[in-house]
Amino acid sequence: QLQACGGGLVQAGGSLRLSCAGSGRTFSSDNMGWFRQAPGKEREFVASITWSGTRTDYADVVEGRFTISRDNAKNTLYLQMNGLKPEDTAVYFCAAQYLSGVLYRNPSQYAYWGQGTEVTVSS
Repeated sequence: QLQACGGGLVQAGGSLRLSCAGSGRTFSSDNMGWFRQAPGKEREFVASITWSGTRTDYADVVEGRFTISRDNAKNTLYLQMNGLKPEDTAVYFCAAQYLSGVLYRNPSQYAYWGQGTEVTVSS
């Protein structure tokens, strides 16, 4: 099970750090990712990271502003979000991939999902 937290209301240009803690199962061997879903829109890829943390992938719209990281000793995934924009407003979900190796952007390649944490960026 994955539990995401750290969302909230922030002004444009501000920062938030999301956390995703695993329980009941270790995710230290899984590639993991963050996705988001805005009202009326499909869930979209934000960032992903390999199990070792050595490779990352970012959606173009967050590249340079967001940083994904993990602490396998704590079974926790993070997303540091800087320079937030109103268009970043969404519910953010963490997830673990079915397979290791390649980093995927397609949500269908992810097996375990957290419940989501809401991020609202005001202009």
